[in-house]
Amino acid sequence: MIVTFLGTGTSQGIPVIGCHCEVCSSLDYRDKRLRTSIHIQVEDKSIIVDSGPDFRQQVLRERIERLDALLFTHQHKDHTAGMDDVRSFNFKQKMDMPVYGTQAVIEQLKQEFSYVFQPVKYPGIPRIQVNEIDLRPFKIGNVEIQPIEVMHYKLPVLGFRIGDFTYITDANYISREQIDKIKGTKVLVLNALQIDQHISHFNLAEALEMVEIIGPEMAYFTHISHKLGNHKKVSQSLPDNVQLAWDGLKISI
Repeated sequence: MIVTFLGTGTSQGIPVIGCHCEVCSSLDYRDKRLRTSIHIQVEDKSIIVDSGPDFRQQVLRERIERLDALLFTHQHKDHTAGMDDVRSFNFKQKMDMPVYGTQAVIEQLKQEFSYVFQPVKYPGIPRIQVNEIDLRPFKIGNVEIQPIEVMHYKLPVLGFRIGDFTYITDANYISREQIDKIKGTKVLVLNALQIDQHISHFNLAEALEMVEIIGPEMAYFTHISHKLGNHKKVSQSLPDNVQLAWDGLKISI
């Protein structure tokens, strides 16, 4: 399995419009963060988790020329806004794009992209195949995916486990029952928004505590805001088995 971080930023990305802080002004490429998303190449399947506003740019940057499925963690716009651009894959692959999400996600997509769901299809619009998921495992081809329910303040959000890899973003609480589903993961991706506490995201200290509880061999933090600090400085304070992810980072599992 090869996982590519398409974006590792929060809903505003980094740099933030109009901000001149140390992080937003940084010349380090690792401090330039698009909205959070990953690409997973596993067996013969190409899967993307979340299509935020930067989806087109991310796919072009990583030269992703085939997509077998699009998974959504939840219905917030920084995770769904780029779905329209799956039509390029429709044209190239001559197939409807399989899209996976909870009932709440699908309802939001129907509002945000109402033209996609009209009975009479306008020429050139995205063509998708909707697959509703819940907390039960499901398969894309031969790839089994275990959903993990986490809480984003009061909003349920899905993480996903594939084999020895677990991806969780937009969380500030994970129940013991769901932690048990993650245990044994070798590589964990987890959100770490900033230094100070936040109402709906793990801060750095809380993310590190969760890594201790779950005990992966390696953890990568994502969904990072400019309030966390710049990549170089924060990285110096992290344990050996924890890294800040950055846009374009590839890991093999």
